[in-house]
Amino acid sequence: MSVKQRWIPALCVALLLGAWIVDLVTPQLLVVAILLNIPIVLSTFAGRRRLTTTLIVVALAANAIAGYVNGAQAGYRWDAIGIADRLLAALSIVLVGALGLWIHRVGARGGELAAREAQTRGQVALRLAIEALRASMSAEIIQRAIVREAANLFGAQRADFYAFDQAGDVAAHFSLEASSNEIEVDNLRPPAEVISLLSRAKHDRRTIAVDRGDPLGRLLLDRLGAQSARIAPLREREVAFGVLLISHSTQPFEESEDALLRAFADQAALALAQAATFAALAQKNEALALRSGVIRDLVYALSHDLRTPLAAAGLTLRQARDGAYGPVSPEYREILDHSVVANDELQRLAETLLLVARYESGEQSARRDPVDVAGLARDVAQQLEPLSSSHRLQVTVTAGEEAAIVPADSSELRRAFVNLLANAVSSTPENGRVAIRVKPAGNTVMIEIEDDGFGVPPEIRPTLFARFGRSGAGSGTGLGLYIARRIIEGHAGSIGYAPCEPHGSRFTLRLPRAAAGSGARAS
Repeated sequence: MSVKQRWIPALCVALLLGAWIVDLVTPQLLVVAILLNIPIVLSTFAGRRRLTTTLIVVALAANAIAGYVNGAQAGYRWDAIGIADRLLAALSIVLVGALGLWIHRVGARGGELAAREAQTRGQVALRLAIEALRASMSAEIIQRAIVREAANLFGAQRADFYAFDQAGDVAAHFSLEASSNEIEVDNLRPPAEVISLLSRAKHDRRTIAVDRGDPLGRLLLDRLGAQSARIAPLREREVAFGVLLISHSTQPFEESEDALLRAFADQAALALAQAATFAALAQKNEALALRSGVIRDLVYALSHDLRTPLAAAGLTLRQARDGAYGPVSPEYREILDHSVVANDELQRLAETLLLVARYESGEQSARRDPVDVAGLARDVAQQLEPLSSSHRLQVTVTAGEEAAIVPADSSELRRAFVNLLANAVSSTPENGRVAIRVKPAGNTVMIEIEDDGFGVPPEIRPTLFARFGRSGAGSGTGLGLYIARRIIEGHAGSIGYAPCEPHGSRFTLRLPRAAAGSGARAS
C-alpha cells in the first residue's frame, strides 16, 4: 500500500464525522445525511473491503441518530417529509456502499488476474533464461549468459556478475549496460564499497537490497548511477560461484521480484556447478587417457622388444635339449623340456600383449581377401588336434554345400577361431564334444562353436568379452575372447554367447558375406 492510500481511512473518518456534525445542527427538513456517501465512495480507493463495510454501518447509524436529534430539537415532532428524506438518505448509503463493495470485488479479481498474468510472464521469461544458461557447459559462456539474461529478465539498467575462484576471491567481473549489447570483462580489483558488499553476500543465500538508507549502499548506488539495486549470491551447496548485482536507474526494484531473482540465481549456480563438474570430468578423462596411452605404449614396446630375445632363448634351449652342445642327461633333458614350454608360454604372452596394444591403438589390419570360412574352420580344428586329442574330445566341423565366403584378413580370422576353439577345448571335460557349424544366412555367414563343457557362470557373462575377462575355466590371460571380439568386430561382424542345456556353451559369430563369384582361400 502506498503512502497516499494509508491516509484514506483517516480522511474517510474525518469526512464522516464532519458530515454527521453538520447534519446534527441543521433542521430536519434539510437532510445533510447525503454527504455521508462521500467517505464511503472515498474508501473504495483504499482497496480495503472491511473499511467500506464499516463506513456503511456507521453512516446508517449516524443518519438515524441525526434524524432523531433533529426531531427532538423541533419539540419531538418528526416531519413526514423529513422522515422520508432520512429513508432516502439511508437507501442511498446502502446503494453507494453496495456499489463500492462490488467495485472492491471486481478490482480484487482484476488484481488477481493481473498478478497471475504477471507471474506467468515471469515464469516463462525465467524458463527461457534458464534454457539459455544451460545451453553450454563452458563456465565463461554461462557467466556471460548470466548477466545478459539477468538484464533482460529484470529490465535492469545494469547487470554485474563477480565470479569467484576456488579461494573465494573475485576472479573476473562481467558487466552489461542496458544501453549496450556488449558484455565487458575485466580482472581488475573491485571498488572498496563493492568488495564490502560482496564479502557480506558471499556467505548468504538471500537476496540483499541496496538502498540509500545505508551509507555503503548509497556510495554503491552513486557509483552505479542507480536508484535501487539487489544482490543475489550464487551458491550450490557450500560452493560460492559469485555474486550477481542488478541495478535500476528509475523505477524501484519491486519486492515481488525477489523470488524471481532468487530462483534465477539458484538456477545460474546449478548451471555453473554442472559446468565445473563437466570440466573436472574432462580433465580427469584427459589424464586417464594420457596415462592409458603411456601404459599402452610401454606394453607395446616391451612386448615388441621381448619377442627377439625370447625367440633366441627358445632356439638355444631346443638346441641344448637336442644335444647340440654336448650330451644331455635324462634329468637335465627334463629340465630343458620344462624351460622350452615356459619360454614358449612367455613368447605367446608377449605376442598376445603386442596384439592387444595394436588393437587398442587402432592398428587393425585393413587387408580383406575372400576367405572360405568352412575350410578355415577345418584347418583350425586340425591345427588344434593334438590339444583336443589330449583331452579325448570329439571335434566336428559341419558346413552346407553353399559356399561361405567372407572378405577378411585370413591370419586374423584364424587367430579368432583358434582362440575360440582353444577356449572350448579347455572348458570341456574328457570324452566331451565340440561342434563347429558354418552356414550362410542371407547376407551373412554364421559360425557356431558349441561344446558340452562346464559353461560360463552367470556372474562372469557380462564381462566375458572384456579385457582380462574370464570364461569360467582354465587359467589363461583373460585376453583370448577379447581379441576374438576385436577381430570379429573389426571385420564388421558380431559375436555373442549363449548357454546350452543342460550344460555347455555356444559362441555365435556373424560375418558379412562376400559378393558372389569371389575367389576364396582357407589360409
